Amino acid sequence: MSKKILFTIIMLFALAAPARAGVNIVATLPWIGGMAKEIGKDKVSVTVLVKPNQDAHFVEAKPSMVLAASRADILVYNGLDLEVGYLPLIINSSRNPRIQAGENGNLDCSKYINAIERPHTDIDRSMGDVHPFGNPHYHLSPSNMASVAQGLTDTLARLDSGNAGFYRANLASFNRTLEAKKKEWEGKLSGKRFISFHKYFEYLANDLGFRITGYIEPKPGIPPSSGHMARLAEMIAKDRPDAILTTSYNGKKEVVFLSTKTGVKAIVVPHEIGCQEGIGDWFTLMDMVVESLK
Repeated sequence: MSKKILFTIIMLFALAAPARAGVNIVATLPWIGGMAKEIGKDKVSVTVLVKPNQDAHFVEAKPSMVLAASRADILVYNGLDLEVGYLPLIINSSRNPRIQAGENGNLDCSKYINAIERPHTDIDRSMGDVHPFGNPHYHLSPSNMASVAQGLTDTLARLDSGNAGFYRANLASFNRTLEAKKKEWEGKLSGKRFISFHKYFEYLANDLGFRITGYIEPKPGIPPSSGHMARLAEMIAKDRPDAILTTSYNGKKEVVFLSTKTGVKAIVVPHEIGCQEGIGDWFTLMDMVVESLK
């Protein structure tokens, strides 16, 4: 059966299927789905498109994703071009007027955050996989998540005004928990120095006071050469950072090599809701991130 025929059959089933109760939210990433559940609770149904241990840079649009988007009341996504390889195709193919760009059901979470590392020069491929609007990995930042939660709450309250008070009460509860957690996390990582595989932890470093002193990727998205690895091993052996960091979906081989070569600890840092057993929401994710780095 061709992909075109399969897609047509799926869309016919979608049109025949009954709508689910509550606000139907489609989130690209697990942390976004978790945030939607935190604010919406039983008033929303949430579908997440990308699996926890997938690299969000390299996701392929599938008919099941288009099907989910075709029935969404709100499409919520990371932005900063993280989903640029697949999300525009999903939105266009869904033929869902509610989630098209500029509509109330199209929610780009990045418009609520302060993006860092915006390029100040023209970008070309020689610079690696540089994001033109800034570093997209902002979800490990407590300050950014407070802003995203506010934006999501405002959107839900606007589209489902009858439950606006419910959503705002959940936001207030989220903010109280966040303030308490920030006091727990504060100072635990201050002054620490890490080597990272990818530019994944910069927002977290800014919030919690540690430094990234080097990268295994010579440029974003570019695999390291043997010469780069040799120079990095010399630097690590000399400077003795606290650890070498990566996530479950990239760089484990290189991190283990450098750790074995230098004796500096390698850490596969939890990066997403659901990436490890027991990480069921954003607060648990952050607890385990801070604990792993501490």
